Amino acid sequence: MGDKEEILKDNIKEYIDFGERALNEKKFNSATTLFFKAISARIDLFILKKEGFVPSSHTHRFRIVQEKYPEIYEIIDKDFPFYQDSYTKKMNKEVVEVLKEDAERIKEISEK
Repeated sequence: MGDKEEILKDNIKEYIDFGERALNEKKFNSATTLFFKAISARIDLFILKKEGFVPSSHTHRFRIVQEKYPEIYEIIDKDFPFYQDSYTKKMNKEVVEVLKEDAERIKEISEK
């Protein structure tokens, strides 16, 4: 678990750091993607610690949290459409702020 855990922690930090930078530069689509990736990586870290493995895809991640961790599922289910929209629509600061806050909420939930 050690290497995967460290990689996920490093990735989370990188996504948050660059998400903040993109937000400050008003690059909202990039910030949306980065904060959603931070959310996904935090969930993967949580699943690794609880279940002993990292999900293989978005679908696998969703299925695990839907079945076992409904509080987390509620967050990612709400946020995933923003991530999908970031490919074809212009995102805004409000969306990015929601994702940023949700990344923090996932961190708090996973550290209980």
